Amino acid sequence: MLKYTGHPFVDVGVATITAFAGKHDPTHLTDADIKMVVDYITREYVRQPLKSFLTVAFPNSGFTNPAFDKKPESKLEYARRVLRSVDAPKSNELCVFTGDPAVNVVFKEKEDIPPGHAFRQHIPLLTGENVINFFPYGNSGLPVSGKSLLAIQALPLGCAKCGGRLLAVHSDNNELVYHFASNFLSENRKAVQIAQISGSKKMPETQLLHRTLLIATLLQRDMREDKQPFSLTAYRFSNSGQGVGLDIYSLPLEIIGFLQEMNTADYSNEWNGIVSRAWEVESTKKRVKKDDTHFQPRRNWLYEDLFDLPINAPIFLRTYFLRHALRYARADLGDPRGDYSLLNEANLVSWKITACFLRRIMHMDRERIEQIRTMGDKLAEYVSKQNDRRFFRDFYTEQRYDFLRTTLIKANLAHVKAGNPPIITLDSYIAVFEEGEELARSEWRLARDLVLIRVVERLHEQGWLGRNVDVIQESAEGESETA
Repeated sequence: MLKYTGHPFVDVGVATITAFAGKHDPTHLTDADIKMVVDYITREYVRQPLKSFLTVAFPNSGFTNPAFDKKPESKLEYARRVLRSVDAPKSNELCVFTGDPAVNVVFKEKEDIPPGHAFRQHIPLLTGENVINFFPYGNSGLPVSGKSLLAIQALPLGCAKCGGRLLAVHSDNNELVYHFASNFLSENRKAVQIAQISGSKKMPETQLLHRTLLIATLLQRDMREDKQPFSLTAYRFSNSGQGVGLDIYSLPLEIIGFLQEMNTADYSNEWNGIVSRAWEVESTKKRVKKDDTHFQPRRNWLYEDLFDLPINAPIFLRTYFLRHALRYARADLGDPRGDYSLLNEANLVSWKITACFLRRIMHMDRERIEQIRTMGDKLAEYVSKQNDRRFFRDFYTEQRYDFLRTTLIKANLAHVKAGNPPIITLDSYIAVFEEGEELARSEWRLARDLVLIRVVERLHEQGWLGRNVDVIQESAEGESETA
């Protein structure tokens, strides 16, 4: 009956109809399933709270236009034309979404508008009726099939409302499209029932902010059975006459693959500890009015920062994996990252997670990852055995590459003079810090942070950090002064 097309609005609508019918495959839908969805939309779209909810998707449509309120029969006629056009006669034109014959139904009674052409009140983000720009052959509107039009009318039910806009989630993995549409549909139907019982004209928006909601909903799904990699694209849009807009958020397959691995048994305990410390905390800003409302976080800063990867990878690693306080974190917005500290959170530093991040997100080759780990192990052993607090502090805080290199050379010489083999060889040093001899890598600070992550993890395991908590405080202060 229905099928996925590759267009986000149609596919989310198809998934919504499928979930509404309690099925998982749209090709298994029956005429009875379609009738059940059509009846629900016909009944609920013309009354509150969905009538208000739909103004962001279908303004000026027969469902939301106040002019139709004076003529209830006009609403029913509009619903019949739009929703029941699945069984309407077909025209000679083809649907722009499916390639099937478009419907031969008059959506707008004007002589210059061909039957079966839909407009902004039928399909979000189209232009108005009298605008021919961006439409083929100089005709206004788009030719659509009854199936496509029905799916698009069901679209809002499979979206979340965030910040006055609708959030539709699409993917090259149809199971993921269904997962999001099904979850959002379930929440929307619950909200409709609650609003109608309480007499409210509005549906509440989602508790979580849109990007945090995307990750949280994604992780509700067991992705271990997905054999093929996939990506995700979210469309946060408004078709309202008061402000048309579209924001697009993408999660490429690299980030989704990383999240999949983080939720396996090998990583989940350490990863969940890092994630839990990234949730919004109650703002330090005094409330204008005191109430008894219990604080509920709306944002997870780690989830939000995932959408800026890999551009922000160095800051991401330093903040979440090295537990370095973020200077521009705003406490008045409930941002907990300004309170991150090795002093209290060394147990959250994990080389295993870092190595996976480097491999999945930054595409770093395994040989260099191993070189970084080995160097970190040797430096941690040196600091622990020699109790070289000054080296640890300098290595943590140095902001000039030549000074960092000198610090490593001094430690290497001191170790050799004591009758020990070199901590660092030329080959390993070049592999980690330089592109070639005397040519520092442009991201040498990132390389230093990666080595430091392994050093901190090993020193924490050995108990050295616990016995030298003051050097961590000194290191943080020293960096703040020199950076």
